[in-house]
Amino acid sequence: MGEIAKSSRALPVTLGFTAGYADTCGFVALFSLFTAHVTGNFVLLGASLLGTHPGVVAKLLALPAFILVVALTRLGLMRFQSPKGAMRAVLLAELVFLGLFLVCGVRAAPIVNPDAPAALLVAMMAVAAMAVQNAASRTVFVSLAPTTIMTGNVTQIVLDCVDFLTARTLEVRSATRARVARLAPPIAAFAAGAIAGALGFKFLGFWCLLAPIVIIGAVLAREW
Repeated sequence: MGEIAKSSRALPVTLGFTAGYADTCGFVALFSLFTAHVTGNFVLLGASLLGTHPGVVAKLLALPAFILVVALTRLGLMRFQSPKGAMRAVLLAELVFLGLFLVCGVRAAPIVNPDAPAALLVAMMAVAAMAVQNAASRTVFVSLAPTTIMTGNVTQIVLDCVDFLTARTLEVRSATRARVARLAPPIAAFAAGAIAGALGFKFLGFWCLLAPIVIIGAVLAREW
């Protein structure tokens, strides 16, 4: 399935921007809930032991919800023989969950209690959207750089830069240069998405989610 992504240089940028946007929007709107980097919620849960931190229930539910959606995505992808069909399926699933994130968020706003049922529904839709993208990055888009968690990408770039500067052969320099060129665009896109997501929610509330919905929708329409 990973072969399908090699023809699109814009796809890592698109997905990286979407992940940064959705993760930051969820973090700001849902009382510091991580939706793309879902294990980051462990840190916030630990911090809650030292004081009152809102949104504990959502953070507790985020990981099992994430695991469930990743598992269902994997099972769903097993039905597809065509890589193209699998790609369309994950993009459509992410589009649906982003749409539900928007609709549920608009209906629940303003969210003053992050553990209220309506707020939890919003949170789980956001987690589900990013769970689909995380699963897709390990299956359909395996040939691309990861687009939802940037720590590994940044680590690899630093290692490659050191290797490039200390390399004694052209082959090593060429390989490290190629990896940096592959990893840098989604990192930059994720950062840009994070900034855009924060500003978007500040001025538009949950309606700002129209931006990643339009982006993923455009990619899906092109691939269809």
